Amino acid sequence: MVLSSLTQFHENPVVIAWWRARLGRALTGFTPVRRRALLAAGAVVFGFTQTLRLLKKADQLPVPAELLGKAIVILAGFGILWLLYRAALAYPTLPAGVRRRPQLTLHLAYWTVLVVLWNTAPTGGFWRGVLLGIAVVFPFLIWRCGYLLLAGQQGRMAGTRFTDHLLYLWPVYGGSQTPYGKGHGYLSRCEAQTDEQLARSQLAGIKLIVLSFLWGTLADLMAGVYGTGTDLTGALSRTMGVTPMSIPRLEEIVKGQTTVPLWVAWASIYCELFWQVLRHAARGHMIIGILRVFGFNVFRNTYKPLLAQSIVVFWNRYYYYFKELLATFFFLPTFTRLGAGLGKWPDLRLFLAVFAAAFVGNMYYHLLQRTPLLVGGEVFEALYGLRSRFFYCLLLAIGIFVSMRREQRHSRQTVAPGPMQVVLNILGVWTFFGLINIWNVRSAAPFFVRVEFFLGLFGLA
Repeated sequence: MVLSSLTQFHENPVVIAWWRARLGRALTGFTPVRRRALLAAGAVVFGFTQTLRLLKKADQLPVPAELLGKAIVILAGFGILWLLYRAALAYPTLPAGVRRRPQLTLHLAYWTVLVVLWNTAPTGGFWRGVLLGIAVVFPFLIWRCGYLLLAGQQGRMAGTRFTDHLLYLWPVYGGSQTPYGKGHGYLSRCEAQTDEQLARSQLAGIKLIVLSFLWGTLADLMAGVYGTGTDLTGALSRTMGVTPMSIPRLEEIVKGQTTVPLWVAWASIYCELFWQVLRHAARGHMIIGILRVFGFNVFRNTYKPLLAQSIVVFWNRYYYYFKELLATFFFLPTFTRLGAGLGKWPDLRLFLAVFAAAFVGNMYYHLLQRTPLLVGGEVFEALYGLRSRFFYCLLLAIGIFVSMRREQRHSRQTVAPGPMQVVLNILGVWTFFGLINIWNVRSAAPFFVRVEFFLGLFGLA
């Protein structure tokens, strides 16, 4: 009871009342309009800095190096976002083909830019360098723009300003190509409108920020303990009197250059899974914590995945906003469109929808991250570099489908699993994700070397 009250302090009426009294006018004056204005102003700054960062990261390509070229890329980026905002605002007046397939139109537009780059010489002049810069930057924005167009398609743009959308298009609170907090619709539904709601949201945000530092520290200590840490983590583990164990990182073992006992290989698989969950939770908690402090009490990105008793629950809890992206743009459209044709075969319909999200969408998302190869026309090389992930996504899609079918069957059961069954279920989830991670972990190991390592875990190689 005491532990629960401590961990759920943000729900305690006494703590909420204390927080409101402590901040007083500052809390009252932190209105939704002002909060959005601050995030929008930060978005402008982040748009500048992130564009420059992405251009610098691609400096091996003929992107603009001079100040004028970079400035035009930045302004063009904001201009494209404004045009998409205007298109979403006037969605009913768009051409019929665009209204029916807004996401497909958006992605075809990007691939059209790539085709233009492929068919022009690298020395094509200033305009090509600017176009190349836009192509390098836009993958960071493309899924956020997808949420913007989705708001227009769903008729949720009325009364919104460009700055209302800018705050998630260029998120100053951080993130990757995956939009944390999704788009305007979800953020608005979760936005605090009263002082009490804001106090609850801020306290929940502070809790996540504290957890972010805690999980980040634990991840560093864990890395030091099993021999993968930096000098800092190694020093911390020695300071705490912990001797690093001889368990190499999974990415080193799968190369086949390190011979280890079988138990060490299995230990590395589980350690890698736990370490990745901790690191991912730490990053996501910080981002969501900042959003909550600004009054957007959105769902966590990572929520106790290591306690999940099924594959599909782990998948929902580990990287929530990536799962939401795949569900929004791949699973739901596929599941809906197959309703008429496959209504008599619900299992096939479900499988194809899961396959569209966990396999096709997952692969496409990571293909767009290989920007240097794509803008250079090396699409085959980009796909070939994802060959191990291809197999990982295939196993993931099959695992999620099987798990969903089992969840449907178990939902009709009234008897709860016993403690031993719960432990076995959790261990089974850990084992599944730990094993398929062999084909997902960053490593120079070729595909068949990973297969050989996997077979060796069961004495078959």
